Amino acid sequence: MTQAPQAAPLIPRAALFGNPTRAQGLISPDGLWLSWIAPLEGVLNIWIAPAADPEAARAMTSATERPIRQHFWSPDGRAVMYIQDKGGDENFLLYRVDIATGAETTMTPFTDTRVDLVGASSTIKDKLLLGLNNRDPQWHDVHLLDLTTGELSLVLENNAFAGFMADDNLVLRMAMQQNAAGGTDYSRVVDNVVEETPFETSAMEDALTTVPAGYTSDGATLYWIDSRGRNTAALFAQDTASGEKRLIAEDARADITSTLRHPVTGEVEAYAVNYLTKRWHATDPGIAAALAWLGEQLEGEFGVNSRTDDDTVWIVWNDPLTKPIRTFIYDRVTSTLIPFYTSRPELEGMPLQPMHPVEIASRDGLTLPCYLTLPPGSDPDGDGKPQAPVPMVLLVHGGPWARDTYGFNSAHQLLANRGYAVLSVNFRGSTGFGKAFLNAANKQWGLAMHDDLIDAVNWAVAEGIALADRIAIMGGSYGGYATLAGLTFTPEVFACGVDIVGPSNLETLLSTIPPYWAPLVKIFHERMGDPNTEEGLELLRAASPLYKASEITKPLLIAQGANDPRVKQSESDQIVGAMQAAGIPVTYVLFPDEGHGFARPENNIAFYAIAENFLATCLGGRAEPLGDALKPASAEIVEGAAHVQGLEDALAG
Repeated sequence: MTQAPQAAPLIPRAALFGNPTRAQGLISPDGLWLSWIAPLEGVLNIWIAPAADPEAARAMTSATERPIRQHFWSPDGRAVMYIQDKGGDENFLLYRVDIATGAETTMTPFTDTRVDLVGASSTIKDKLLLGLNNRDPQWHDVHLLDLTTGELSLVLENNAFAGFMADDNLVLRMAMQQNAAGGTDYSRVVDNVVEETPFETSAMEDALTTVPAGYTSDGATLYWIDSRGRNTAALFAQDTASGEKRLIAEDARADITSTLRHPVTGEVEAYAVNYLTKRWHATDPGIAAALAWLGEQLEGEFGVNSRTDDDTVWIVWNDPLTKPIRTFIYDRVTSTLIPFYTSRPELEGMPLQPMHPVEIASRDGLTLPCYLTLPPGSDPDGDGKPQAPVPMVLLVHGGPWARDTYGFNSAHQLLANRGYAVLSVNFRGSTGFGKAFLNAANKQWGLAMHDDLIDAVNWAVAEGIALADRIAIMGGSYGGYATLAGLTFTPEVFACGVDIVGPSNLETLLSTIPPYWAPLVKIFHERMGDPNTEEGLELLRAASPLYKASEITKPLLIAQGANDPRVKQSESDQIVGAMQAAGIPVTYVLFPDEGHGFARPENNIAFYAIAENFLATCLGGRAEPLGDALKPASAEIVEGAAHVQGLEDALAG
């Protein structure tokens, strides 16, 4: 007997969007220490334990407000390091925590500064090369950081270049600069002086699919991910002395984007192809044997988080797809796989649903790689189609120069559990599928890019997956823009929309980009529209939902971080104001301590509490009651609490 969707247990929001029990497990380069991120008094912090005694764990940081979301080991293994911003402003500073003493040091003690890691070394373990924009917010000057003393020494003052690359000796070898065509010029750096003539260059069509991927430790080889003269980006090795290039790997359907490189030599030992799913291919026999053995032991997808310098121990993550993600300690010498942790053990036994990779044809003949998740009990034969059509949420990724991937997805699981089919579309402009697919989106915001989403909706309806009159559109950043475009350009298609930090006015979006993006602004103009030309400005305005706000007829929920440096709060304020002026209902939630997305789990849980009850109001699915979800969060309901079931009561309580 098939279990109906309504009978499936309700997965608590907190189990999907609250703090993980542990995450981001690493091993120190010398193999002596394990580290991970886990809650300390409810806030994510860095923990460590001796590799020989994993139970002897201790917290190394004491963040009390904003979670620490990423960390890494210093090359010498004497410290854990992390970057952190304030309230989502993306001005990331670098911090070091000494393993022996527990002393924490701010390595970049500046204000309104964003740090970039330019180079680390497998031999010079007490130093790092950093880019700092504390002198001029547009440009990152290169400094050498002494990890022992904290001294910063200027290596190169930068007034022209978007980025740099160094070798294992922490010597600058390359500078990257956007050229007039919107591509990239790659110039050698000799004695910290950039040569005038580039040794490599790319056109705009290759700008997002061609990138140098680093030097081997001896400096003899420079790896490239390169789409020049081809469609999909292939992996090449270039002899730095002769300039000769050797093809290592290519795939006709997908770009080569992921590699495994030896932790000391820097040589590529394996690469991944990620079309619908990710598949690893080894070029080194020892790595091939290790990956094959892991594939036999583990269910679903897996990858390598961290490796010791001697390459005897790996930290391996495993996504079983319908069970919570697990992490293991893999000893290559003894061929043992020791459980390290399960990130969200509270999801054990929950009705997690499989994700189905599907290909959908666009109206002009492109193939759109997509991912579909169905409600529990709706697909008893497991063929990726429900017995009867169900309400659907079209979940649109951000970027737009990014992509959706296969694997565990908290939003997919929540929405499917509430009774919705969830469809994520890699529309044209998504990365990873070759430059022709990417460049098919040039100056197509609100046009062919939006058509791809509508084509995917029509496919879902025609295939008997979705109910035509109960489809929502939802997404963050570009996905938020797509939501606004959906409700303004094609208001008849969607029953409602959820916009998370989405731009409403492309003209003002481009005029308020962060200063450190200025060196790359040409790519925005070439791919979206140049506001400095009459034609480009007209294109941007035509694609801006703000100017069609009066066309909105369906319920809309907008969520915004007040400190967002990419999509300013004014982007949400503008369209909310236009809707208010036209007498159109809207619900607007503002998070004063967040930026481009919601880092604090209290805020993330509050957002999804509002969103799932909003969707239930519009589409008729299930929802966990709001309860006290808003109390620990910073959420401010600026407008429209009455349009979400239970929201007024939650605010009153």
